[in-house]
Amino acid sequence: MTTTLIRPVRPWGRALSDVTLTDGIITAVAPHHPAGGAGTAGSPGAVSPAVSTGATVVEGRGRLLLPAFSDAHVHLDSTRIGLPFREHTGGPGVWEMMLNDRRNWRTAEVSLQERVNETLGRMIARGTTRVRSFAQVDVDCRLERFEAVSAARETFRDRAAVQIVAFPQAGLLREKGSVEMLEEALKAGADVVGGIDPCSLDRDPAQHLDLVFGLAEKYQVPIDIHLHEPGALGVFSADLVLERTRALGMQGQVTLSHAYQLGSVSEATTSRLLEAFAELDVCLTSVAPATSGQLPLTRMAEAGIRFGLGEDGQRDYWSPYGNADMLDRTWQLAFTQGFRQDELIEHCLAVATVGGASILDPSAVRLKDTAHRPGLDAGDPADLLLVGGETLSSAVMDRGTDRTVLRAGRIVADQLELVS
Repeated sequence: MTTTLIRPVRPWGRALSDVTLTDGIITAVAPHHPAGGAGTAGSPGAVSPAVSTGATVVEGRGRLLLPAFSDAHVHLDSTRIGLPFREHTGGPGVWEMMLNDRRNWRTAEVSLQERVNETLGRMIARGTTRVRSFAQVDVDCRLERFEAVSAARETFRDRAAVQIVAFPQAGLLREKGSVEMLEEALKAGADVVGGIDPCSLDRDPAQHLDLVFGLAEKYQVPIDIHLHEPGALGVFSADLVLERTRALGMQGQVTLSHAYQLGSVSEATTSRLLEAFAELDVCLTSVAPATSGQLPLTRMAEAGIRFGLGEDGQRDYWSPYGNADMLDRTWQLAFTQGFRQDELIEHCLAVATVGGASILDPSAVRLKDTAHRPGLDAGDPADLLLVGGETLSSAVMDRGTDRTVLRAGRIVADQLELVS
């Protein structure tokens, strides 16, 4: 049995507490006990009566304690983090952007594997221990990008839990052999099957979605569909997804990513979609874009819809944005939503941590409303982040570097650096 005591910390910004971890699970959260002396992070030391002598003591120093971040939408195979900044050369639209990436991704300064490992390592060092990464699968790259993400998952298996989405970035119908490559990725161990813009990219939404749902049913995996389509067209595709989710009994197994125009049609349409997503337990993820027409975040929370945050591409051939820091992306979510109230800024933190975790693991605790702050109680996983800050809102605004990251109760990063 391995026991760790974190002391003193402020879980979700509340009163100073001592938190006991046993075998990777939170087993006690108690008021801070000042007696017992000081140990050092990651080393044995004297402890309070709450735990037996010899437990590892992590010095919280009064920092905030949060669940670790969950990046619910990232493209680890599409990254230039750590490489020289380059001019953006992508054209308009998903297809042109995909072709630009295809022309450039093999000729970066270092290998794809090095890029994937560097980005995932930086994400962990900044507080992310749960990841859903897309891996492009098409007739050009075949399984090369999928295999790079799979190798990184293995390299960092003790520091982060990584789900891989077999993702048909180029669509399924435009290039012969695309469906077969997607299925090869599922045979090779992909955790989730992806889809993308069934109307605007493949221009045959029924066939595209039938293929995606068919593969999900055949390999018993969940679905995550990129939906960039605007307005009424996006709603049309979303309705087709809802129709298949209901017909195939896939409640709780479908995620729509981006979907940033679904709230732009009418109030009646917005209300209908929110009700249907809640009924069928369809999840949504966002990368916090500065666009209008998004479904209202507060109403999604009130409806109990699982909603997660992600960083998308990381300074890649699609976009110059992204820095592997989910605390930074939390700030962006609060900013683009126009939030000023502390409760709503704190809710963005809850989305970036517990919200995403509930998408990666449907059995995990779910957010109930904008005031709910779960994930730090006895019985919860000890995937944790200690970060400096006067309050939760100030931590989001300041995005400080005084961070300690724990995965399954073990320190895996400190001060933005991985530790052994």
